[in-house]
Amino acid sequence: MLLQFIVNGFITGILYSLCSIGFALVYNTTRIFHIAAAALYVVAAYTLYYIYNLWDFPLAFGIMAAMAVTALFSVGTEWAVYRPLYNKKSSLYVVMIASIGLMTVLVNLVAMFFGNETKVINNAIQKTYTFGGIIITTPQMLQLVVGVAVIIGFMFFLRFTRFGLQTRALSCNDVLFRTMGYSIRVTRLKVFALSGAFLALASSLTVNDIGLNPHMGMSVLINAMVAMIIGGVGRFNACVLGGITLGILQSLVVYQFASNWQNAITFLVLILFLFLRPQGFIGYKKRLV
Repeated sequence: MLLQFIVNGFITGILYSLCSIGFALVYNTTRIFHIAAAALYVVAAYTLYYIYNLWDFPLAFGIMAAMAVTALFSVGTEWAVYRPLYNKKSSLYVVMIASIGLMTVLVNLVAMFFGNETKVINNAIQKTYTFGGIIITTPQMLQLVVGVAVIIGFMFFLRFTRFGLQTRALSCNDVLFRTMGYSIRVTRLKVFALSGAFLALASSLTVNDIGLNPHMGMSVLINAMVAMIIGGVGRFNACVLGGITLGILQSLVVYQFASNWQNAITFLVLILFLFLRPQGFIGYKKRLV
């Protein structure tokens, strides 16, 4: 039974990792606390719901469409909200407040047009896979296989492609990045598009399993932010370590106590890391000068 909960936690951690990478792509490169990512997560979920459930397209097509739509929304967020504030040299606190406002508007628009009730993507009886005493459902298997494959591909992408190198360079020093002749504006647009795609993939894989509602994004984003922080701010691969750690810890809390304690353990872990190891597992140590 314990092993079953650990496997469940690992799969949940993969989803946290995908969402955390989507958040970290924006935060590490622009230092924007991208709260509006919670709304983009919801946009992706409803895009998949209407394309797959109501319009009867294949699930794979629905996921890809959700990723494309969310990437466009994410680029629109940068173009319409963040870039004007960046050009005006607004403080990051002002940008964060604008992000919160954008998230509130988008979520309430979704609720107004599509309702507040929980919707289910697929209510058919799902096939299960048994490995010894461990049971994995079809949606969980999809989450595991696709999530792991995308994360591994992303790590290779960061290391061996030109855009991956530019992303890492921008996250390290934007002044030097501009001095070397690269366009911050163009790179930021690409980063926001990739961020939206990761958020959409995490959302699609999740709602295919448990359903969706307009207000689900914020709780997932909190877990993603905590995963980024405990993994290590500044390193994209740290999001994976933080996400899997958080997912397994939450699952063990459910095993030992009850699901009501999941949020408590999330913030307890966050507080412990902020006090004892603020750079996270493998993050950079920083000092103020």
